[in-house]
Amino acid sequence: MLRVCAMSDATPDKHRRWREYHALCGAIRRRWHERGYQQPLPRCPPCPADSIGLACGAKTRAGTPCKITTLYFGGRCKWHGGMSTGPKTEAGKEQSRINGRKGGRPKKQEPES
Repeated sequence: MLRVCAMSDATPDKHRRWREYHALCGAIRRRWHERGYQQPLPRCPPCPADSIGLACGAKTRAGTPCKITTLYFGGRCKWHGGMSTGPKTEAGKEQSRINGRKGGRPKKQEPES
C-alpha cells in the first residue's frame, strides 16, 4: 500500500513563521550593508525550532506533497517558488506587449554598407 504524507494543519503557520524569520534576517543584513559593513556577516537570531527541517509541501504533479527541505525565502523549494509577478517598469510592460503580438518582436534592421 502506498503511504502519502499529509500536511498537518499547523504547516501553514510554520511556513508563516519561516517567512517572518527570513524577513527579519534580511532586514538585519540590509542595515548591516547600509552602514558599509561587508564581512563578517551579522548574527541573526536562531531559526525557530519547529521550522528546522520544514519541507516545501507544495503539491507535485503526482499529487503528493514535495519533500525537499532546502527552502528559500518564500518557504518553498527552488522548483515550487511561485509564479512570476510580471514586469514592474513601464519599459518592461511595453516589452511584454511587444512580445505578445503575433509575429513577436520586430527584427533588427541590417546595417547599410
